[in-house]
Amino acid sequence: MQRVERAVILAAGLGTRLKWLTKNRPKALMPVAGQAAVVRVIRRLAGQGIRDIAINTHHHADALTAYLGDGSRFGVRLYFSFEEKLLDSGGGVRTALELLPGDGLLAVHNTDVLSDIDMGALAGSCSQGGCAIALVPNPAHHPQGDFALRNGFVCGDGAARYTFSGVSVWDAAVLRGFAVNQAFSLLEPMRELMARELCAGLLHWGAWFDIGRPSDCFRAGRELRKVA
Repeated sequence: MQRVERAVILAAGLGTRLKWLTKNRPKALMPVAGQAAVVRVIRRLAGQGIRDIAINTHHHADALTAYLGDGSRFGVRLYFSFEEKLLDSGGGVRTALELLPGDGLLAVHNTDVLSDIDMGALAGSCSQGGCAIALVPNPAHHPQGDFALRNGFVCGDGAARYTFSGVSVWDAAVLRGFAVNQAFSLLEPMRELMARELCAGLLHWGAWFDIGRPSDCFRAGRELRKVA
């Protein structure tokens, strides 16, 4: 079975949806039930065997790097990819990838998503030259969803649609086909792979929180305190 031991955490966004909560700090350091969001993501990845993690930074980058350090207290090695100009999701991952050792599979995780998604299951579904993404039931703020599933592969049309969770695993060779420091959305290679039935999809029914809005961030904090 394939394993994924490297990851990129996307943390460079301005956090504008969080309004006053990110005026003086990066959204990655938003506290959720007593822990910074990015720390929860790092610990979750570390608990699933991922040891090398690159994090893209921009808004209040110095505060983020100073807070996290080299990652040793979380049992991982951290690498920081500073973006002078925002590179969007795909460009952020592609550029940060240059900092990571090794080759093969790469996990990608939004910093404003907290979940118990099984990275090993995604890795096991990722084919050579492809990707695997976790889909979740549509949240209230996104009722129309993003994609459908057909025979285990992600497609654009279908009777039932689901929302992209913000968590995925990629054959890094796919991303290396793009230039470093070039802005592009991760949806671009994802849609190319969908057209070739190389984008696998796993439906996740477990815990999942998108904390990109103040109300959702507070709700996630309340729910996570219940299981702490």
